[in-house]
Amino acid sequence: MKNLWLVFVVGAVLSWGAYVPTIHHGQLGFGTPKGPFRAFLCVGLAYFLLAVLVPGAMLLAGAEPARFPGKGLTVSTLAGALGALGALCVIFALKNGGNPLYVAPLVFAGAPIVNVILSMIWDHRFKPSNPLFYVGILLAAVGAGLVLRYKPETGPPAPPAVSASPPAASPAGPNP
Repeated sequence: MKNLWLVFVVGAVLSWGAYVPTIHHGQLGFGTPKGPFRAFLCVGLAYFLLAVLVPGAMLLAGAEPARFPGKGLTVSTLAGALGALGALCVIFALKNGGNPLYVAPLVFAGAPIVNVILSMIWDHRFKPSNPLFYVGILLAAVGAGLVLRYKPETGPPAPPAVSASPPAASPAGPNP
């Protein structure tokens, strides 16, 4: 399939797009106090399962040579540290009052801008591009600013719904 890579792009968009609300609810799932560090520990466990066992099995199966030259090892380890640091920053953003409604849009609007700048520097791609490329980057920055400026207000949780039916009598009968 010529554009199979787009399937994996969609997979990354869906996975990373669901990450912030999922980790937020994971923290809440630990009860009071919230468990941001316990949740992040679970993220690390998931990373181990997916990022160590799967490629390890692929290497053992001969999918590619199991050689680790210094540059590849160093830069790839740095990439992993940056990914984990980004996830940790999301944890701290949520722990310190950030809401998934605006943490994720800010992160996922800002990250592509950093990606473009770093890629252009790293790959020496400073040739003039179609001006709409730069308009897109500017729109991403403006979008992040608009999300922050007009973020939804968060108030106290809604009270639980009141049932219209009368409470059930206890088996011992009414209390005097």
